Amino acid sequence: MLAPVVIEVALNGATTPDRNSHVPRTPDEIAADALRCLDAGAAIVHTHIDEFGIDGAAAAERYLAAYRPILAARPDAILYPTVGFGGSVEQRFAHIERLAEAGAARMGVLDPGSVNLGPIVYANPASDIEHQVAVCARHRLGPSISIFEPGFLRAALLLHRDGALPAGALVKLYFGGDRDYFGRHSPGFGLPPTRPSLEAYLAMLDGTTLPWSVAVLGGDLLASEIARLAIERGGHLRVGLEDHAGSDTPTNAALVKAAAALAREHGRRVATCAEASALLGLPR
Repeated sequence: MLAPVVIEVALNGATTPDRNSHVPRTPDEIAADALRCLDAGAAIVHTHIDEFGIDGAAAAERYLAAYRPILAARPDAILYPTVGFGGSVEQRFAHIERLAEAGAARMGVLDPGSVNLGPIVYANPASDIEHQVAVCARHRLGPSISIFEPGFLRAALLLHRDGALPAGALVKLYFGGDRDYFGRHSPGFGLPPTRPSLEAYLAMLDGTTLPWSVAVLGGDLLASEIARLAIERGGHLRVGLEDHAGSDTPTNAALVKAAAALAREHGRRVATCAEASALLGLPR
């Protein structure tokens, strides 16, 4: 029997209210939306803040303004932020360390490669990747491993084979939609959301026990074939307005409910937060 499906919801990212009026931006909006998504079946909540370029201490407080009310209502929730903007890797990850020290974050970020995301180059040289690994290990955060291109997965698997991958890892297979990270028409990045693409990644993961999930950045995961295929093959799902660029403008909770319904339709129930924590082996 396959394990329950872990649903992650990415609440906002670079999505603006102009693109979707339902996207939460302020801490109060984020907290309320996260709780709706947790009630709908999400186990993991990923968020950005609405203030860029602030230092680690200020960024951590901005995240905590949203995370504290979430955790007061749902202390089992698995929360994690994105990386900071600009500066050194130490500066970009300073708020994650502070959130871990405050007991508010249970996962961290590991981006083992570089990629063009529309007009921006998301660069992670080897020294930055080493720092990301060290932050997760030092603070006992399960790494959310972004796989934007096959080379990212090769790098992550090398860490895994060398015993250097911190506990609690979730391999996040991102497929490129028809739009870029900012919702504009784009040739996309990485592999398209198709069966052959998923099979290529799963062939690389063969022989490991690493949990994995699928997402479509700049598209619609639930309208693609890989959502169902992932459920059938034992994978997990990431949805949310950070990624979504379909023809409609849903709420985050509606996307979570649709993901949960799809999982049940194909014979798998949805993981609770506690079950997700145990499945991933989160150390915190």
